[in-house]
Amino acid sequence: MRTFTLPLFTFLLLLINLSLFAQTTEVIILEEVEEEEETRSFQLSGYVDAYFQNVFTDPDNDSPDTPLRFPTSFTGVNGGAETRGFGVGNVNLLAEKTLGQVGFVGQIGFGPRANEANGVFFPNLQQLYVTYSPSESVTFTLGQFGTFVGYEVIDATANMNYSMSYLFSYGPFFHTGLKADFAIAEGFGAMVGIFDNTDSRFNNAGYYYGAQLSAEVGGLAAYLNFLTGTDQKDVLGDDNATTFQVDLAATYEVSETLMFGINASNKQTQRLNGNGEVGDGDGFTGVALYSTIGVSDAFALSLRGEGFKVADDPNTDADGRNVLALTATGNFTIGDLRIMPEFRFDGGGSSYDTRYSGNIINFGSENPEDNSVASFILAAVYAF
Repeated sequence: MRTFTLPLFTFLLLLINLSLFAQTTEVIILEEVEEEEETRSFQLSGYVDAYFQNVFTDPDNDSPDTPLRFPTSFTGVNGGAETRGFGVGNVNLLAEKTLGQVGFVGQIGFGPRANEANGVFFPNLQQLYVTYSPSESVTFTLGQFGTFVGYEVIDATANMNYSMSYLFSYGPFFHTGLKADFAIAEGFGAMVGIFDNTDSRFNNAGYYYGAQLSAEVGGLAAYLNFLTGTDQKDVLGDDNATTFQVDLAATYEVSETLMFGINASNKQTQRLNGNGEVGDGDGFTGVALYSTIGVSDAFALSLRGEGFKVADDPNTDADGRNVLALTATGNFTIGDLRIMPEFRFDGGGSSYDTRYSGNIINFGSENPEDNSVASFILAAVYAF
């Protein structure tokens, strides 16, 4: 009888080698995947924005060629905003990396929008912080980060209106300090933090303390925010200004094509000087309502209505002023580019007071009859 011992032995060796090769290949592939995932954890993104604005309203005086201005951020009174012509926002770069329990974020901008958002601090560092998560339910953040207060943010890519609300413009913009975020239960969270002076990298007078309660249930996402502290950054320049702000920001997604939002905020300031406590002169109260309607995959309409009032000045008989601001913005999406035609009208409360012009709503005229302003904006925002 003939046997096949040698071929059978060879066949078994071949199977063993194939098995070892497959295991080795699997290990190599897994290592490559892990390295790729680790590399992918570093992300660099950003955006650029530019706009055209035409303010229709001229002041009722001898300078009709000098249009009125909105007293709000980026397209308004500050930052070199264009009222009848073309302007730019900024180029903004965001770098972030997460590896295990630790991570970092660095964000910087160049342009008028970045200049105004960061004030006198150069370079225009919007965010720079490190994170540490000892568990899935706790995250510590140390550095400079965007504020947790409010509905709108500095980045144009995250807002459905291009011009900014009064609630955003009256701040805060960012904080420098330490905060801890807690995941209390599924859909519920909390945050506590201690910061330097608001919108500052330095601490001159006293610390600020912040807290947030958050809930996300179904289509509802709500954030209740608190901020209090002592600062030198009040409009009258007093040595101490103790403020307390409570703020609510919430959205409700009715469907994939319909969303509603609200931002309600109240800030009270007690200024202390040589005469002791002198009252509330740097505060405000405001409510902004939002709705976004998805008309098609490439177009959405965003509406914003805001009522805003600054506090009375206790050192004079200058009353606080009310303003009603109405904004309608189209959002045409072409790949990563968003084209935003916008109409805006503010009216009902502008005034000028030579004794106290620092915080009273003023559209840029010394005539109290100039109490409304309207404009058209065409903006382009490209995210990458």
